[in-house]
Amino acid sequence: MFQPAIPMSGYGGWKLLQATYDRQFEGFSQSPSVSNDRSYFLEKFSKPVELETFLSDKRLLRVSLTVFDLGGEEWKGGFIRKVVEEAADPESTFLQRLNNPDYTNFSKVFKLQDGKIALTEEAALELADKFESAAFREAVGDVDNSMRLSLNYQKKIVEIAGSSSSENAKLYRLLGNVPMRTVMETALGLPSDFTKLDIDRQAQILKEQLQSKVGITDISELAEPEKMDKVIQRYHAMESINKGPSATTPGYAALTLLGGSGSGFGAQASENLFLSLLR
Repeated sequence: MFQPAIPMSGYGGWKLLQATYDRQFEGFSQSPSVSNDRSYFLEKFSKPVELETFLSDKRLLRVSLTVFDLGGEEWKGGFIRKVVEEAADPESTFLQRLNNPDYTNFSKVFKLQDGKIALTEEAALELADKFESAAFREAVGDVDNSMRLSLNYQKKIVEIAGSSSSENAKLYRLLGNVPMRTVMETALGLPSDFTKLDIDRQAQILKEQLQSKVGITDISELAEPEKMDKVIQRYHAMESINKGPSATTPGYAALTLLGGSGSGFGAQASENLFLSLLR
C-alpha cells in the first residue's frame, strides 16, 4: 500500500506536502488497492444497483462513503438505509434534523429510483475521481492527522466560504463540521470551554476572532488562497506550540529559550515568534 511521505510535522511539513502533492497523489492513485477499488466501483455502477445489494456490498459501500469523507462508517447499515430512504420521501425531515452536510450530499447522489441507485457514466467517473482524492486524504491522516485536517480544510473552506449562504449560515456550517471546527479553534487559540457556549455566541466569537487574527471583514474571504494559507499556517503553529516544538520545528532553539523559566515570555510571545519565523 502506498504511504504518503511526510518527513516532518508542522507548517514546514505542510508546505512540503503541497510541493509534492501532485507526484504523491499520482503514485497513490496508481497503487493496486486504490485503482482496483476505483475499477470495482465503476463496474458495479455501470448499471443500476439494488439498495439491498448496495448495503450488503461493504466494499462498494466503503468506496461510496469515502467519496464524502465518511469512510469507516460502512458498518452503519441500518442508519445508511434510513438516510437513503428518507431522502426519497419529500415529507421527511430526518436529514434536516440530522444536520450533517456530508450525509445530505451522499443521499442526493445515491438517491433511490424504484428501489435502485442509478448513476450516469459521467457521474460515476466524477465520483471515482473524488474517491481517489478522499482516500489520499485518509492515507495522509494515517501518517499525520494534522495534515489530513489541513487538506480537508483546504477543500471544504472553498465550498463553505465561497457559497452564496448568509454570513451566519457559513459560520454555523464551519462550527458544525468537526474537522473544520478543529482547525479553526486551534488556529485562533480558542479555549476548550468555547464549545460549551450557546451556538450563537460561538458564531459571534468565531467571526470576531477571524477578523482580528486573520484580517477578514467577510467570511467569503476565507476562500481566498492567501487567507486560506494564513489559517492553515496559524493552525500548524498553534498545534506545534500546544504539543511542544520538536527539534525539527523552525526556530526550535529560540522557542526553547523563550520557554525557559524566568524568560518573562508567555504563550502569546512564543506564538508571535513562532509565526514570525514561519513567514
